[in-house]
Amino acid sequence: MAAAPASRMLLLCLAVAATAGVLQARAQPDSNGFISIDCGLPGTASYVDDTTKLAYVPDAGFTGAGSNHNISAEYITPTLAERYHNVRSFPDGARNCYTLRSIVAQVPPPRHAATFKYGNYDGLARPPIFDLYIGVNFWTMVNVTDADSAIILEAIVLVPDDFVQVCLVNTGTGTPFISGLDLRPLKSTLYPQANATQGLVLLARLNFGPTNSTAIIRYPDDPHDRVWFPWVNTAAWNSVSTTLRVEDIADDDMFEVPTKVLQTAITPRNASESIEFSWDPEPQPKDPTPGYVANMHFSELELLPGNATRQFYVNLNGKPWFPKPYSPMYLISDTIYNSNPGRGFPHYNVSINATANSTLPPMINAVEVFSVIPTTNVGTDSQDVSAITAIKAKYGVKKNWMGDPCVPKTLAWEGLTCSYAISSPPRITSLQWEFVFCRNLSFSGLNGDVSSSFAIVKAVQYMYICHTNNLSGSVPDSLSQLSSLTVLDLTGNKLSESIPSGLLKRIQDGSLNLRYGDNPNLCTNGKSCQTKKTKSKLAITLPRKKQGPASNSVKPQNETPVTHEPPAGGGSYPQSSLQLENRLFTYKELEMITDNFQRVLGRGGFGYVYDGFLEDGTQVAVKLRSDSSNQGVKEFLAEAQTLTEIHHKNLVSMIGYCKDGDYMALVYDCLASMDFISLHGNGRNTGFLNWRQRLKIAQESAQGLEYLHKGCSPPLIHRDVKAANILLNAKLEAKIADFGLTKAYRENDTHMSNTLVGTLGYVDPEYHATMQPTTKSDVYSFGVALLELVTGRPAILRDPEPTSLIQWARQRLARGNIEGVADQRMRGDHDVNSVWKAADVALKCTAQASAQRPTMTEVVAQLQKCLELEEARAAATGGSGDPYSGYSAYSTDVSQTSTGFEVEHNFGRVPTMPTGPAAR
Repeated sequence: MAAAPASRMLLLCLAVAATAGVLQARAQPDSNGFISIDCGLPGTASYVDDTTKLAYVPDAGFTGAGSNHNISAEYITPTLAERYHNVRSFPDGARNCYTLRSIVAQVPPPRHAATFKYGNYDGLARPPIFDLYIGVNFWTMVNVTDADSAIILEAIVLVPDDFVQVCLVNTGTGTPFISGLDLRPLKSTLYPQANATQGLVLLARLNFGPTNSTAIIRYPDDPHDRVWFPWVNTAAWNSVSTTLRVEDIADDDMFEVPTKVLQTAITPRNASESIEFSWDPEPQPKDPTPGYVANMHFSELELLPGNATRQFYVNLNGKPWFPKPYSPMYLISDTIYNSNPGRGFPHYNVSINATANSTLPPMINAVEVFSVIPTTNVGTDSQDVSAITAIKAKYGVKKNWMGDPCVPKTLAWEGLTCSYAISSPPRITSLQWEFVFCRNLSFSGLNGDVSSSFAIVKAVQYMYICHTNNLSGSVPDSLSQLSSLTVLDLTGNKLSESIPSGLLKRIQDGSLNLRYGDNPNLCTNGKSCQTKKTKSKLAITLPRKKQGPASNSVKPQNETPVTHEPPAGGGSYPQSSLQLENRLFTYKELEMITDNFQRVLGRGGFGYVYDGFLEDGTQVAVKLRSDSSNQGVKEFLAEAQTLTEIHHKNLVSMIGYCKDGDYMALVYDCLASMDFISLHGNGRNTGFLNWRQRLKIAQESAQGLEYLHKGCSPPLIHRDVKAANILLNAKLEAKIADFGLTKAYRENDTHMSNTLVGTLGYVDPEYHATMQPTTKSDVYSFGVALLELVTGRPAILRDPEPTSLIQWARQRLARGNIEGVADQRMRGDHDVNSVWKAADVALKCTAQASAQRPTMTEVVAQLQKCLELEEARAAATGGSGDPYSGYSAYSTDVSQTSTGFEVEHNFGRVPTMPTGPAAR
């Protein structure tokens, strides 16, 4: 079968716990087109294998993740190949990938193999289980059963590009590792069962007839470097051999079995008996009833006299597999094989028995048995991949950015949103750089201009390249050519010059919402820009805008600023053009928006929060100060000021405010759902949050706090972090709210306040003693909220007597009782290590001494690991990758069932086919 012109047939060989394949120095194929990698090999020097004379290279040029390790000395023997002496381990991230490039059309073509030998490299004596992917398609589950065995995995797939990625995916059952990785090109006419929709995974490749059980045949005897294992059974079979060359008379040989393999064969020791071999199916988590194909290779090795006949049937499970009697030809290679996979048998038994007319017993030279895997998953649009890969390289993004950007959905790159159409490849539709960059790059020296590659992601609708602090230079006009782009956020950088005319035109026609505040050298007048001088006077400016929906225009407006007192606790904030986005409402407008304050969303110290809708249908929350509120004008103005100046996806966004006589209110966006205090069963919602949803809430709210502590100058302390102030939108995305008590933090500030603020159960004991809050005060409060997510219990327990949730959890966790701490409503549907880790993070956050608590940056990183463990478990058990699944305002979560399969390669067995094979 000929492949599409752009496709390449590859033989991929992976070795688990041992070594895995061959790769050339500087990440280039050798003269054969071979890539042979010794995974975990330190340094840059390659070496030549004594047996094959193939050059093996280190894997540093193929992956940027993981760490090198040597296997334990007790597993290194004089006969152990060098490539098995070391491994590369991947303790971080759910998916880690090797990228093999420069796959060119040539003869011979390619194949993939991987090798694994655990060798107790980590000293834990716990061999792992993990998944392998070729590109975006599942390859197999790797089940390392002991420390000393070597696993060799091989796949033959058609690759549509000039590169291929092999990815190791953590499923929550041990750290993935690899010993070696090989790529061998194959002609597209080889192995007709492999095509654009189906790949082959080797179960066994056996050479019958050798008398030496160690006589493995591979390169150079096999020019494709396939490994043919000898099968010796002198008790049951006689060996037949020849020194003459076995030829193939066909011009289009579809298997190219080496002569050395075909020069040996077996016949039954008792001439009246049949040849039999068998195998059991090996279910996979993603394919519980795998299908099998087999290639049986024959050549007559004896010159038969005229009155002799060798003729036999090939049967599967007692029924004809090949529909007619078969006679091999003298010194001619021939193969019978099936194209349609055999599937659904509890056991596969192949028997080769002589016909009634045969004067000689049956024979066979070699066999290959493969399971089939679907390769129908389509990766992200190639242009999008090229663009986002260039962006990754330019800015040095590493965390979670492995493999395909969008596929599978559960492993999509952090910070990207993709669209998934049935008839076309996935496209990147949102770049949430305010999330990705602020967390991963802005505080580690992100520099440079805005990459032109951003303009290549043609389907993008939302682009948040904000709060990175160090992006400089001009704004590319090419961004205006992104026809689908509706939001472009450039806030908080060091961009300069004028906003390009193309973007200004898009803004004016209403097709683009541009946000560009906190770029002091950026202007809109089309001429050179002057840096604005910042005022020394502490002031808050809340300009009034026209009534109606907020305008997208960035043209400065002549409005009279309203100056108020500084925010609570002191501190000033730089002026920002984003202040123009805040709308001034009248009290009468609020009545109309909220339908006369009909629906209450919640209540806090400031007053009630009401549900409402703007004229354009945008759902909002209106926080109206009540007369009985213990928070006054100062806190109101402080929250308004803070929300004017800070912008992050995990902080509530202020649409506008009301200061109409004695009426004061704040109008927020995206607060359509509920706060997660409903975990305690007190909310209106009758459903509950599963563990993945809880982790996402924890992670997102931690990111919001991290931004306050690290992304603002000076850092901001929230001072009232609690469950009730972590709000969720309709997609269960977390947003921190209530900034009335927020205070700027200066490390050398020795001012002692006489007022303790916060909420009982969440207040940092060190803050309580010193009256001086720090960012670690927020960390403590967050730790309490995280414990609420783990346990489903409130910060203060009332039964049988009042006690803190922290003390309650510490006592149980000290006894190793994690299931007694985890919320029982989750019904155990979670990765236990993930829950343990989250609980441990919460306890570290709530340490008595602030110096012993982690920073929010460290908390974010640890919660990401918790999330990866849970997502890997969900993927392995067929759980939903959707963070919003299992939660509804009117339904409860449906528990997921876990299915585990043990994979064990048995090279003494082979599969059955329900439909007859084709003779060649």
